Amino acid sequence: MPLLDSERNAIADHQASRLAYVSLHTANPGTTGANEASGGSPAYARKALSFSAASGGTATAAEVTFDVPAGTYTHFGVWTAATGGTFRGGNPLSASTTINPQGQIKVTVSIPVTAA
Repeated sequence: MPLLDSERNAIADHQASRLAYVSLHTANPGTTGANEASGGSPAYARKALSFSAASGGTATAAEVTFDVPAGTYTHFGVWTAATGGTFRGGNPLSASTTINPQGQIKVTVSIPVTAA
């Protein structure tokens, strides 16, 4: 029996409540949040996530903009805090992005819960 949309929304909202910040990475963050971006002027920093209520089984956060130094960025990660905190996981960006010189990257985080 597939999950009802109301249940999928509840699961997505619960997961969203556990994710407070998003990070950018220059390679796969693995299970620890490795390869997180750093440096630049203005300096790179994790960005706070602001999720809207889930709909259709997906919770989506407002788009965030990162200031990043020159480099190639391949993944994002999600955390419980702006510094330190618990790494909750990561995924590849929709497309690897190379910045040269310093620039900005925009990221949107979504949490889909499938019905099957």
